[in-house]
Amino acid sequence: MEGLVPVRVWGLIFDPNTHHTIVVLLDPEGERILPIWIGAVEGNAIALGIEKAKVPRPMTHDLLCNILSTLKVEISRIVITELKEEIFYALIYLRINGEDIALDSRPSDAIALAVRTGAPIYCTEEVLKAGEDLKTLRERQASGKELDRLLKELDPEIFGKYKM
Repeated sequence: MEGLVPVRVWGLIFDPNTHHTIVVLLDPEGERILPIWIGAVEGNAIALGIEKAKVPRPMTHDLLCNILSTLKVEISRIVITELKEEIFYALIYLRINGEDIALDSRPSDAIALAVRTGAPIYCTEEVLKAGEDLKTLRERQASGKELDRLLKELDPEIFGKYKM
């Protein structure tokens, strides 16, 4: 897929000052990060999916996955498509009878579904470049501890200019 960069969820950072969460996407090949500011509830939905946590009753994203599975609809991929007026946009691609259908989505919902289903996550190159002014990790390959330290040193005010 031309112009799309595969990314993975590197982690979630909770900002105690604003009570919001930042989902951090990592381009493992180019060592670029893309932080997306989301709500605490959305962050919790992603965390539950990452942890494969079992809950007594299906949460909304689990219910959606159950519906799609029952209808034999596959999430083929999600794409963070653009950053417009400080708001990120995403598409969820559903494969129905061999055809892909794109649905508009908030990135947090798309990511919450992707971590539950194992669907690949992509960003457009333009979105990743827009995120480069936040911080970039291209200087050198960082160990996990070094990456953690770099992310903790990021000024939360930088993240505040990007909204969900």
